Amino acid sequence: MLAGEAQLEERAEGAVRHGEVAALAGWCPATDMARVAGRLAAAGGALLPLPLPRGTDPPTLLRSGRSVSFAPLVRRGLGRVCNGRGEPADGGPPVLGAGYAPVGGAPINPVGREPPDEPVLTGVGAVDVLTTLVRGQKLPVFSVAGLPHLELAVQVAAQATCGGEPFAVVFAGMGLTHADAAFVRDGLAARSSARELALFLNTADDPVIERLLTPRLALTVAEHLAFARGRHVLVVMTDMTAYSEALREVSAARGEMPARRAYPGYLYSDLASLYERCGRIRGRPGSVTVVPVLTMPAGDITHPVPDLTGYITEGQIVLSTAVHASGTYPPVDPLASLSRLMRKGTGPDRTRADHPAVAVQLIAALARSRQVREPADLIGRSALSPADLSFLDLADAFRQRFLAQGADENRSLDESMDRAWDVLLTLPAGELGMIPAGLLAAHAPSRHEEAK
Repeated sequence: MLAGEAQLEERAEGAVRHGEVAALAGWCPATDMARVAGRLAAAGGALLPLPLPRGTDPPTLLRSGRSVSFAPLVRRGLGRVCNGRGEPADGGPPVLGAGYAPVGGAPINPVGREPPDEPVLTGVGAVDVLTTLVRGQKLPVFSVAGLPHLELAVQVAAQATCGGEPFAVVFAGMGLTHADAAFVRDGLAARSSARELALFLNTADDPVIERLLTPRLALTVAEHLAFARGRHVLVVMTDMTAYSEALREVSAARGEMPARRAYPGYLYSDLASLYERCGRIRGRPGSVTVVPVLTMPAGDITHPVPDLTGYITEGQIVLSTAVHASGTYPPVDPLASLSRLMRKGTGPDRTRADHPAVAVQLIAALARSRQVREPADLIGRSALSPADLSFLDLADAFRQRFLAQGADENRSLDESMDRAWDVLLTLPAGELGMIPAGLLAAHAPSRHEEAK
């Protein structure tokens, strides 16, 4: 099975050890599930209750003997769809591996890390130009319930490339509805057919403890594909808020002392144990890039999950309800979004020579347009200077010509950069001071002469 259970010898009924699956000879009512989960958790750590058809109540232990602490080092597992335990969910045969590795993994030794310096292009203009994803980076998406974060995650997973080098995507869905799980499978069908995808789907009606296993399985498979088979791997994990809530529920069942907002005190270290498994290792081929997606309850960015995630990761892509209300997809807020490693993965021989300057100038212009928007709303456009009016026009042009993109539109970097230039050239030449004169002369000769 893709859960990679190293087969242990069968033991007597009731002998359950840490890290094993306990199959129950019966399913208890929902009111008793918390009690059963708590008893299992207290018995030996992360035990996974696997319900069978309704029978006796309370359920009794039927057997144990499969360890869930190992994942297979797959050779032919790409293109398969698995559940949150790693078992095939596509009706196919079990996926076997050449060996097994512990799903717990370990963060990469900082001494052995190779600095990230190459981009991962997603085909989404707002991401590629303004918050460029770099190989080996961990760049989360901060969203709110009701925004199309799942659509964006699927689009990134379906379109991402690494400049023609061997590439694969590992997608881990946690706490998804069945409709969302079907959407993910349909959206990634082409990548799956190309044998470039490993898909793990944990649905909302699956056992809660299984949700803690899903991202670890995904990262273990990604590490093998990257560091043993030489692929650049993009790991998309959604929704990390559902994962954190599962961790809180299991912690409560174990009787552990709650911390901030009832989450366990080790939430930070638990999230770090996942996020820090990305990167590049000096002397080994491949890389692991992680894009975790999380929803902020009530849009609160100070909530423990986004707050702690922000401490660990290297930037964030923030989705905005205001942009979404305008009918624009993807609803990225460019001023709240940031990729801290962007400068290492952009520029000559990586993306384009004009990329860093255009991105900085566009962000500065958008910040100025936001400052101008407030007095425009208070006193009207007629009281603004021509320069201020040009910044208001730039904000509209940015949203319509650059940011707006179809959910299935794979936009090349050159097209995205050309659109960014079109937006910037709505400003007077004197307002383009962050773009070197040589670049301005090459892309807009008339504006260069005007600046003189």
